[in-house]
Amino acid sequence: MSFDIASLVRPDVATMEAYVPILPFEVLSVQLGRPADQIIKMDANENPYGPSPRVREALASMAYPHIYPDPESRQLRAALSEFVGLPADYLLAGHGADELIDLIMRLFIQPGDVIVNCPPTFGMYRFDAGVNGAQVHAVWRRPDFSLDVAAVEQAVARHPRCKIVFVTSPNNPDGSMLPESDLLRLLDLPVLVVLDEAYVEFAGLEHSRIRLVPEHTNLVVLRTFSKWAGLAGLRLGFGAFPIALMEHLWKIKQPYNVNAAAAAAAIASLEDAAYLMGNVARLVEQRQRLERELARYPFLQPFPSRANFVLCRVRGRSARGLWQALRHLGVLVRYFDQPGLADCIRISAGTPEQIDALLAALSQIGEEDDGQTG
Repeated sequence: MSFDIASLVRPDVATMEAYVPILPFEVLSVQLGRPADQIIKMDANENPYGPSPRVREALASMAYPHIYPDPESRQLRAALSEFVGLPADYLLAGHGADELIDLIMRLFIQPGDVIVNCPPTFGMYRFDAGVNGAQVHAVWRRPDFSLDVAAVEQAVARHPRCKIVFVTSPNNPDGSMLPESDLLRLLDLPVLVVLDEAYVEFAGLEHSRIRLVPEHTNLVVLRTFSKWAGLAGLRLGFGAFPIALMEHLWKIKQPYNVNAAAAAAAIASLEDAAYLMGNVARLVEQRQRLERELARYPFLQPFPSRANFVLCRVRGRSARGLWQALRHLGVLVRYFDQPGLADCIRISAGTPEQIDALLAALSQIGEEDDGQTG
């Protein structure tokens, strides 16, 4: 029997847009025709310093990689409890924070329910809403990327089936912070508020709101090891959840969602947090340098950032053309061509040598432009 199997796919999935991920070194090396060590990768907010040396030691000495991992990640959650200052009962680890975003959707969303998204922001909220059959109400940020809290309040009031509001601090892609007063206003709404703090280490851990979770029955705070700890390739995130949600999250998560290697790497990272926070300080220093230096180029307008990246508006020339010219020189940055981010590129903070290479490439491009117009 022959029939169109694709006709059985959910219609909403068949028409949804795919999420476009950033490519790894081995793929880029083939595409660009350059060895990986000649590529300056500043397009995905990865940590160029990599993980703690203790991570490699922990992975090399894993005793039981042939045994399924602990489904409750007890050792990891105990270490996280000490790190963030919350009882382990509030904490859930995941295969990256992305898995936790999807779990939250699965827990709350029935087809036709509504989430509030606040673009420009991290694309996974909208993506997972589509996968789980939610309607997305967009409350656009102001031109300076600050959150329009009044508009969020109005959106929740207009949509009786609104269940979740997603906010990010520092926000991706601009690096702006959510004031605590705005968060407290959101927590007065009859919805779940998910605060994504993927980049909070670069703003300073004193700005994390994770310790507010026990005080609010509708607050979830998400964190990750991808950025500050350099574990993007191992996929490890965690969240603090209201106690009333934990029993349901345990029911619906995949039994062995956190693999043994990721758990071992995360524990080793927490044991060497001081070393890793030293790398965070170096990246903050380079981000600040980026903000100063990029402002010197007449075709770039950098926005203030508290994360490990700088968003720039490109002026007087094509942002796509600039992205392509940098790519041709082996320097990769993120190019945006979407509402709220037209003519923008985002540049991840890197090592001093990587920043030097980026600035040299920008200067070369500027000189070539001058030569063409002179």
